[in-house]
Amino acid sequence: MPILSGRMHQLGTESAFEVLARANALARAGRDIVNLGIGQPDFATPAHIVEAGMKALADGHHGYTPANGILPLREAVAADLHRRHGVSISPDRVLVVPGGKVTMFFAIMMFGEPGAEIIYPNPGFPIYESVIRFSGATPVPMRLHEAKGFSFDADEVLAQITPQTRLLILNSPGNPTGGVAPKAEIDRLVAGLARHPDVAVMSDEIYGEMLYEGTHVSLTTYPELEDRLILLDGWSKTYAMTGWRLGFGVWPAALFPYAERLAINSHSCVNASAQYAGLAALTGPRAPVARMMAAFAERRAYIVPALNALPGFRCASPGGAFYAFPNVAGTGFDARTLQSRLLDEAGVATVAGTSFGALGDGHLRFSYAASLEALQDAVGRIGAWLGKQNTDAGARGA
Repeated sequence: MPILSGRMHQLGTESAFEVLARANALARAGRDIVNLGIGQPDFATPAHIVEAGMKALADGHHGYTPANGILPLREAVAADLHRRHGVSISPDRVLVVPGGKVTMFFAIMMFGEPGAEIIYPNPGFPIYESVIRFSGATPVPMRLHEAKGFSFDADEVLAQITPQTRLLILNSPGNPTGGVAPKAEIDRLVAGLARHPDVAVMSDEIYGEMLYEGTHVSLTTYPELEDRLILLDGWSKTYAMTGWRLGFGVWPAALFPYAERLAINSHSCVNASAQYAGLAALTGPRAPVARMMAAFAERRAYIVPALNALPGFRCASPGGAFYAFPNVAGTGFDARTLQSRLLDEAGVATVAGTSFGALGDGHLRFSYAASLEALQDAVGRIGAWLGKQNTDAGARGA
């Protein structure tokens, strides 16, 4: 085998896709599997968005587009951010990219190198830690507290900043927890960051429109961060467009040329038809988004109390996204073992909390981007499986 660069061995993966592959393999073998492992809406992309993508192809939009994205789409992104947050963003600071991960990768590679430190949420999206290690930087986990609704503690985070800290990553609403950081906590963090002007901030707000109560607090609303804030957002979750691979970043003016250069060196540009579909999503009717969120709210109202009723489970109510992240330590199983046995023996796919970092130990992630009937089936299977374990344990004790 050819000799690889040493950093290739630092690159991790996203365990949800491993679980999906295992669940699909079992299904092909004839097993009846309820898949609550993958984080994508179980809704089709709204028809008017699909039609816009098809029309773009029919109209001959087959060639390269500008590396930063077509101007009408960047203008629509700026208008949408104004609608949602009341902020004025120049379209010249918007970089359209093929999916949310690209902004994340660019930001981490821009600041990560040996000797640097990057603070990231834990438990959090696994690609944060993976790419930080790949860059050569040291990943510094920011603990998300179950008792605080899986929010960070601003004073703890500020205490983790050292002269080596280059980048701070935030994610609210968060994956895998569904946690939402309260405005008061964000206010304290932003105030404290005034003492650390050289630390860049990347705010992953891909679930920003998936909130059940209150208003999303975007870091774009803090003008004191404008010269060092990178916003990560996109269409995948809000508009059920995961397969379209369309996202955007808003970059500080001084950093934008470097981000654009990374785009030119890696993917050149985003395909035209997806951009026209994204334009239709931002400028079209909001009713499909509202219907999807109403369905997620109904599912949340079922799954949280249902999980809390299972023996050994304790589940906080998620403030956003479509994930429940119950504490399962009371079952007596570690998260990885429970994930495997629920899939193999009960036919329910979940993801172990340790897939999202060491601080996720003792938890499972349930994606309720599945029908209410599927959720009810899954909880019923898990309850029956847990009951059998307790019965078997009692029989062995006798």
